[in-house]
Amino acid sequence: MKRGRKKHNDYVKEDRLSDLPNCVLLRILSLLDADEAVKTCTISSRWRHLWKHLPTLILCSSHFMRIKSFNRFVSRILCLRDVSTPLHAVDFLCRGVVDPRLLKKVVTYAVSHNVEKLRVHACCDFQHFSSCFFSCHTLTSLDLCVGPPRTDERLSFPKSLNLPALTTLSLESFAFCVGDDGCAEPFSALNSLKNLMILYCNVLDAESLCISSVTLTNLTIVGDPVYYSTVELSTPSLFTFDFVCYEGIPVLKLCRSKINLSSVKHVNIEVRMWTDYADASLVLLNWLAELANIKSLTLNHTALKVLSLVPDLLKVEFHSLCNLKLLKVKMRIPSSMPNGTLYFLLQNSPSAKVEIVDWRMPMGCQ
Repeated sequence: MKRGRKKHNDYVKEDRLSDLPNCVLLRILSLLDADEAVKTCTISSRWRHLWKHLPTLILCSSHFMRIKSFNRFVSRILCLRDVSTPLHAVDFLCRGVVDPRLLKKVVTYAVSHNVEKLRVHACCDFQHFSSCFFSCHTLTSLDLCVGPPRTDERLSFPKSLNLPALTTLSLESFAFCVGDDGCAEPFSALNSLKNLMILYCNVLDAESLCISSVTLTNLTIVGDPVYYSTVELSTPSLFTFDFVCYEGIPVLKLCRSKINLSSVKHVNIEVRMWTDYADASLVLLNWLAELANIKSLTLNHTALKVLSLVPDLLKVEFHSLCNLKLLKVKMRIPSSMPNGTLYFLLQNSPSAKVEIVDWRMPMGCQ
């Protein structure tokens, strides 16, 4: 607000915010939760219907005392929003158990209005998404975490997808179904996929998860061996690989063709709990051998402990990590480094920079 001078030294406040064009005001309102954006209708007559043209809807239950009030608000805003306004993004974030009918209404509304970015985090007794949801040609980013009230159950992920524009996909607590060939390969039809995050997902009726994509550049996997025992990678464009495991290390079967993994340049491996068994150490050693051309490697202290379990580690012939420029170790300071592990990792790149980062594990994972 700027004060303007009037006669007789009287002052009047000038509303400079309302002088901004609608496109700027809508950009500002899009940063707010939808309930806060709606409240701006009381500012003046110009603001009364402005919220109806929001290109981004952030539907968050945290501002509501009761889940029923949130449900009514969401239904109301979907009915009153201007249908001619393009819908760029929808965030649906609900802490309580949401009515499946409401979730279906939100998803259907988003898809029917050609949404580009969609994030759904909710607890819902939901059986499956409609087929039209996984056939949205405008969707470029999809973030789904839809867990049932019973935490041991997971929503089935469809076998076939038709999302030609999708570049970013994040999935949490889904179950991948096995195809006719007996393999779970849910991402091969995503021809534009570049970023993939898989969190606590499992495979139904199989032990192997196949990730096949010629366009994928960034991959993050968070989970435990109970979810799948083998992960097969066929990702010739993969550039960064992040793996976080809370207990143990599953077998990671890499493609036989070395060129398929030569593109990987940045790797981060975190193991939150350490179980003393030799198989895990040999698996980790195999990873490092296959990911031969990486330039930066990040390991936490527990991963180094696992590596130190390799019998006669310093006598193992190791020809990888020749292009390593940076080795980063996340550990609690002060803490001792497992004997010989740094020397082993740096033997083929002695000039690589080493960074020790003071790292605190989340409560409950220590």
